[in-house]
Amino acid sequence: MSQTQQQHNKVMHGWPKNHQNIKPDPQTSQMKGPVSQSLTLNRTINLFPLTNYTFGTKEPLFEKDPSVPARFQRMRDEFEKIGMRRSVEAVLLVHEHGLPHVLLLQLGTTFFKLPGGELNAGEDEVEGLKRLLTETLGQTSQGVKSQDWIVEDLVGNWYRPNFEPPTYPYCPPHITKPKEHKRLFLVQLNEKALFAVPKNYKLVAAPLFELYDNAQGYGPIISSLPQALCRFNFIYM
Repeated sequence: MSQTQQQHNKVMHGWPKNHQNIKPDPQTSQMKGPVSQSLTLNRTINLFPLTNYTFGTKEPLFEKDPSVPARFQRMRDEFEKIGMRRSVEAVLLVHEHGLPHVLLLQLGTTFFKLPGGELNAGEDEVEGLKRLLTETLGQTSQGVKSQDWIVEDLVGNWYRPNFEPPTYPYCPPHITKPKEHKRLFLVQLNEKALFAVPKNYKLVAAPLFELYDNAQGYGPIISSLPQALCRFNFIYM
């Protein structure tokens, strides 16, 4: 190997040893200036007490698939027709005893999920999330609207590489066509609201300390929420 090739490999591989050798492009620096100023470095989210909210019931809401194998079979069938499944879920926050709590849907005694679901083909993510929230929690049998959903920010991207349960907060490099892309959005709740909960679910408020490092109880996505939300400043109203 020539001396030039050896020097090239030293530059291309491993962590940079000396940042002073990297000279910024003046043109690129000028482009980045206004962008960095527009970044929202301090995001403030208002949290209202759990007691502000009223919880009613409505007809049961059932999954599209009767079993886990049926779910992945439908995913296979749809992947061949329309490609990767796109899903969205909402992170709804309240506070109790001065601590942030996440609203979760509980099915049975051990299964918890964030409200949300699958998007239709070509459907906008934000509009689709609002539709899914309304279908899940949005209206009572009397047709009273419970909430104007305000989608504040993206808090997570999760990928399903194969037609199997595991999902990851990154897309593995050897996967060129993930089977599902799930995005988590923080939704700002109004000061007061009525939630209509399907009869086969419970809507529970789980404190962040209960979720933290508790993948065994809540799964990898929900248990990662304390880390995903730590960049926000919460104001307890």
